[in-house]
Amino acid sequence: MKLCIVSDSHDRADALEQAVREAKAAGAQGVIHCGDLIGAQTVKPALAHGLPVHLIHGNNVGDVQAMHFQMGKSGGQLRYHGADARLELAGRRVFVVHTDDYGYAMACTGLWDIVCCGHSHKAEVRELTGVNGKQTWLVNPGTVAGLAAPATWVLADLGAMRFDIHALGHAYTATL
Repeated sequence: MKLCIVSDSHDRADALEQAVREAKAAGAQGVIHCGDLIGAQTVKPALAHGLPVHLIHGNNVGDVQAMHFQMGKSGGQLRYHGADARLELAGRRVFVVHTDDYGYAMACTGLWDIVCCGHSHKAEVRELTGVNGKQTWLVNPGTVAGLAAPATWVLADLGAMRFDIHALGHAYTATL
């Protein structure tokens, strides 16, 4: 299973939609948004691509009631999890949180296959050894909005456990 992992769209519906469109063209079957979407309307253009979207709110919460309203209108396509999410996708245990320090701490537990986070606006993928000796991938897609950093997102292949950082709208991919 391939996923589009994004974060920190900060009301940039155009950038979020473009990342989802590019990821779908590359075979993505779902989206994880690591927070700071802000306005509930921001997700609507991305939903037009038909992929399920898992979303948390981050430190810029926005209107929680409006997000629940969008989720209800989506027919199950949008899954709003609140402050963090615990997912089982393609047999992988995935934890999603907004802040990168919280993400790092959860990855260090070794209880998850993948921990996705954002907040820093710096794209980074690294493998960590948890306190239990198990490996966890820590994935921060950066900011899809391109705020004080390049606009980036990650294409994850859960079968191969491969995570490629993509610059929004550019053909190049940095493989990690």
